[in-house]
Amino acid sequence: MHGTTGIRRPASVGATTLTTVQTAAPATAAHGVVEGLLVDAVRRAGPAARVLDCGGGTGRFAVPLAEAGATVTVVDVSADALATLRRRAVEAGVAERVRPVQGDVESLRDVVDANAFDLVLAHGILEVVDPLTSAFDGIVATVRPGGLLSVLVANPAAAVLARAIAGDLEAAERELVDLDRVSARITIETVRRLCAEHGLRVEAIHGVGVFRDLVHGQELDAPGARETLARLEAACAQRSPFTEIATRVHVLARRPEG
Repeated sequence: MHGTTGIRRPASVGATTLTTVQTAAPATAAHGVVEGLLVDAVRRAGPAARVLDCGGGTGRFAVPLAEAGATVTVVDVSADALATLRRRAVEAGVAERVRPVQGDVESLRDVVDANAFDLVLAHGILEVVDPLTSAFDGIVATVRPGGLLSVLVANPAAAVLARAIAGDLEAAERELVDLDRVSARITIETVRRLCAEHGLRVEAIHGVGVFRDLVHGQELDAPGARETLARLEAACAQRSPFTEIATRVHVLARRPEG
């Protein structure tokens, strides 16, 4: 169940060698790199593009993708979140292209069709589903042959760095100890392994939020600061060592045809 069961804390990305592709669109917001990739994928899929957002909640990605022309199904356990999604979709003028469905991500087979979606989002989901393997099975089963799976997982190594820079060294130390102590967690290697086991081909890996949590809020009020931050995020999303210290890691994988 999204946000409620089987919580796992992911570990550091480490020094993994990352697959890279050119970012499809420049960063324009906090999730600009990811959103740009997904909007580009929707446009490439054409006017009949179908998207599934697993645990998509209030529509952070669903509404922009509907605005890009996709028909988006959002499965979430929270009725309140889905109500917010409906309101946002109406305000954006895309209510007819957004379908809220209340249900557990672990039970996708009961609420959506298999092999039906050009793009499936699993953002912040793998850390909370239980059991992980069967839930991932169900998520992958919804991707049509040739379609894309978008996975976003947290990177607690970034929390260690952010705590230290903020001057809370004891909290940084606790975060660091936790990296070694917690065994049930999602790592970028976990995502790679799951993709390989399901025959998915990883096309891109990006760091998301390399600098955002390290910049004081008042500094972003300076003229042009937010635009500069967005450019920095886009420029470093696939550049080591910045990718390895990002707040989150985004994986885009394709299900082969046939």
